[in-house]
Amino acid sequence: MKFWQALSFTETDQLVPLARSCEEAGFHGVFLSDHVFVPGRLESKYPYSPDGSPPFTPATEHPEPWAAICAMAQGTTRLWFSTAVYLAPLRHPLHVAKSLATASVLSGGRVALGAGVGWVREEFDVLGKDFRTRGAQLDEGIEVLRKVWKGGLVEHHGGFFDFPPLASEPRPVAPIPIWIGGTSEGALRRAARQDGWIGSGDTPESATDVLLRLRALRREAGLEAQPFEAIVAAVGEPDLAVYHRLEEAGVTAFVSYPPAYLLGPGSSLDAKRRAIGEWSDKVIARY
Repeated sequence: MKFWQALSFTETDQLVPLARSCEEAGFHGVFLSDHVFVPGRLESKYPYSPDGSPPFTPATEHPEPWAAICAMAQGTTRLWFSTAVYLAPLRHPLHVAKSLATASVLSGGRVALGAGVGWVREEFDVLGKDFRTRGAQLDEGIEVLRKVWKGGLVEHHGGFFDFPPLASEPRPVAPIPIWIGGTSEGALRRAARQDGWIGSGDTPESATDVLLRLRALRREAGLEAQPFEAIVAAVGEPDLAVYHRLEEAGVTAFVSYPPAYLLGPGSSLDAKRRAIGEWSDKVIARY
C-alpha cells in the first residue's frame, strides 16, 4: 500500500522542507493542487462540498505545481510527486508535455500527471479557453502528450490541436503515469482508459461504488488485466480496518488531507510537520 500527503494550499516557501518531512515520515509521494488564479468573485460551484464552497480563498497560495515539484525533487531522493488535479485543458498540451518532461528529468522519473477538467468556469473564460469542450480537449491533449513524450519528430492533426513535425526535448527519463480525477461518468470513462483514478473526499461506500464502475469500464475496454492505480482520500479519521477493506476492493493508495484542513490557513512549518508525523504514526507505521 502506498500513502500520499496532499500539500495543497500550503505556503510556497514551506513546500521543500515539508517534502523532506514527508519522505522521512514514510510517505510514497505528495500531491499539489492547481489553479492559475482565484477569481475575486467566484460564481462557479465547487462540486465536492454540500454548499458549493471551495476549500480556499483568493488569499490561498497556488504555486505553479511543476516548478514547485522540481524544487521539492531536489530536496528529496525517493519521494514521488503528482497533482490532484492539474487543469490540463487550460494549457496547450505542448506546454504540458514540456513541464512534465522537465520535472521527470529533474526528479529522476518520480512524477505522475494527475489531470482533470476543472470546475471554475471563470478560469477558462479569462484565459480564452472553451469551458464546454474541456473534456474533449483533455482527451486529445493526452493523446498529444503520449506522442511527444516518445521523443523524436512527431506531428498531430486533431480537432483542437494541429501542428507539423516537431521535437520537444528533453523527453521523460521514465514513463509518466496519467491518473484522472473526478467522479462523473465522463471522468470515470476517461480514467478507465488511462493509468489510474484519483478520488476527492470519498466515503468507503462511494469509493467502493467507483471502483466497481472502473473495473467494469476497464473490462469493456479490454484493460482489466493492466496495472491501475486507485487513489482514495477517505473522509473522516483514519480507520485501518476501513482502509484494509478498501484495499481488498482495489484501492492501491490512500491520501492524507492537506495540513491546512486541520490547522487552518497560516499555520507554521513546525505545526504542519507535527501533523504529517502524527498521521504517519497513526497509519503508515501501523498498516
